[in-house]
Amino acid sequence: MHGFERENLSSRIEILNEGGFRSDGRRQYELRGITFDSTPQAGADGSARITHGLTEVLVSVFGPREARVRAQTLHDRATIHVEATIAPFSANDRRRRGRGDKRVLELAATIKATFEPVVQTNLYPRSQIDIFVHVLQQDGGVLQAAINATTVALINAGVPLTDYVCAVTGGVHATAPMLDLTALEETDLPHVTVASMPRSGRLTLVSMETRLHVDRFEEILKLAGEAGAVIHKEMRAVVRERTKGLLDAMSIGLRASKAAEDAMIEDE
Repeated sequence: MHGFERENLSSRIEILNEGGFRSDGRRQYELRGITFDSTPQAGADGSARITHGLTEVLVSVFGPREARVRAQTLHDRATIHVEATIAPFSANDRRRRGRGDKRVLELAATIKATFEPVVQTNLYPRSQIDIFVHVLQQDGGVLQAAINATTVALINAGVPLTDYVCAVTGGVHATAPMLDLTALEETDLPHVTVASMPRSGRLTLVSMETRLHVDRFEEILKLAGEAGAVIHKEMRAVVRERTKGLLDAMSIGLRASKAAEDAMIEDE
């Protein structure tokens, strides 16, 4: 779908009707369905695939490991390297975005700036942590999905964080704040992406691409904090389930090892 066609489509769709429902049937503050998949990716130390509605992002983490470029090595902490790619089939326009594309570079730089204060890099001097972000499907909230997937992928890789990082996008239609915007809503509405740390209540990212009235901005920050708490519960459940699976696998392995050892003793 070309940009002109998309603009006409968004103008024909009612963002928020008189009954308080959005074009996809949600209420103002209602989040889209969120799913996490922690299936290991080949060679990665940790990974996570997330869907926010129709938006889908896969993040793979490698490290901490020895820094490859000595000139970029820090003697007192690890460096964080983020690389992002956007699949050509992820959006309707099917535009191919290379690694040097401005939007791709901004996405990688924003994720890096978001996690540098959160990752305990001081525990891994002269090391490197590589984060690869793959955008597979776009329908609004790409940055929030990438941040949330990166949080889970880092935890799965065993990288220590000071807190979870939970992100959500908020916008305003007339005077009505809305959360977790779709692509059409992002096109029509002023919006901001907020990444919060639920335990401390601090913000690690506030990213605005459009102007937003200060009164609405404060309201969205509050709502984003509440939405972050909901996302935090989802993340914790996924991490606990994965941890339980690893412990169960270790327990089965230990029992099998002990049984084999007992059998060898009996044979002797």
